[in-house]
Amino acid sequence: MEALGRPQDRLPPVVHVAGTNGKGSVCAYLRAIAEAAGLKAHVLTSPHLVRFAERIRIAGRLVEEEHLLSLIERVEAANAEAIGFFEITTVIALLAFAETQADLAVIEVGLGGRYDATNVFEAPAVSVITPVGYDHLEMLGPELSKIAWEKAGILKKGRPAIVARQAEEAMAVIEAEAEKVGASLIVMGRDFDAWEERGRLLVQMADRILDLPRPALPGPHQIDNAGLATAAALALQNPRLDEDAIGGGIAAADWPARFQRLTKGPLGEAAKARGATLWLDGGHNPHAGQAVAATLRHLLARDPRPLVLIVGMLDRKDAGGFLASFAALAPYVIATGFDAPNAAAPEGLAALARSHGLEAETAADVSAALAAALARQGPPPHVLVCGGLHFAGEALALSPETWPS
Repeated sequence: MEALGRPQDRLPPVVHVAGTNGKGSVCAYLRAIAEAAGLKAHVLTSPHLVRFAERIRIAGRLVEEEHLLSLIERVEAANAEAIGFFEITTVIALLAFAETQADLAVIEVGLGGRYDATNVFEAPAVSVITPVGYDHLEMLGPELSKIAWEKAGILKKGRPAIVARQAEEAMAVIEAEAEKVGASLIVMGRDFDAWEERGRLLVQMADRILDLPRPALPGPHQIDNAGLATAAALALQNPRLDEDAIGGGIAAADWPARFQRLTKGPLGEAAKARGATLWLDGGHNPHAGQAVAATLRHLLARDPRPLVLIVGMLDRKDAGGFLASFAALAPYVIATGFDAPNAAAPEGLAALARSHGLEAETAADVSAALAAALARQGPPPHVLVCGGLHFAGEALALSPETWPS
């Protein structure tokens, strides 16, 4: 960054987003809110699902291949030492953002926060910390307090930070860090709140209540995510980010693999032919599992029928904790592998499912798993493909019509 003239100092107002779950959804809402206001937003997110370009959105458009190749050449020429994949991606994105006019830059932390490659902003306009939970324990944990300390590393002196509801242990660490660096916290459940009422999203701030459309992304957890994005948008103090723009963005946000309904491509068409519903979610830790399970409970209350989980996970994830979240729903589990060197063995995932009292079998891949789910006797099932964003990306790759654009 120094060799390239510190592009991080030449960006429009930055919203820096850390946390364990919900980061991508909050970024999606912020982008949609900006666009509803007629503003242009740069966005850096990770990981990508199908194409690398998904990570870098320049003034509203995914980075184009020729531009990306040019940026890579310039960054490689400036680099003088070993650099990791995510580090060089961050430099590429921030260089592109610095050279293209926009009104806002939404930057998602890759891992942790304190030592993350994105933590290069001396004075972000707003910081956001979504719910902190157990994930990436091999690098951030194992204690929740240690994970929260990593996330709180994005807080900056004199800058506002929007903070989600947290476990008491995590909140204590975040508050201590804010006091240490001189950041001002705006905490959900204390300084503002969000809830669903009569099919609407209500967000209560210190001075008013916003009556907004229900979030476009499904699941009760999206009420809090949309509330965080609303508070962050208001903290930017841009008069164009008014209640109409916030409502328009909340209602229009799109974020693939977050309880996404699949109806196209070979997987979606196969499910439709059987009369089944097919869903996709990239959650991969116990906290995310609980959120997805809550969403499924709402679905099953409206449309009770058998539930099948098609699960593929990385071997470093807490698969047992993730699967335990669904035990009360009694789904049938089909465990499978996918194209990743550290994908968990399907036999091990099936064994973990059985240890939580769930029936389980294995399949060669996601297509074979879906075929097995649809071949089961009884009413057409609800089928959820889940376990991680890498696995979700493999499923999406089969359906180009669903790719992010």
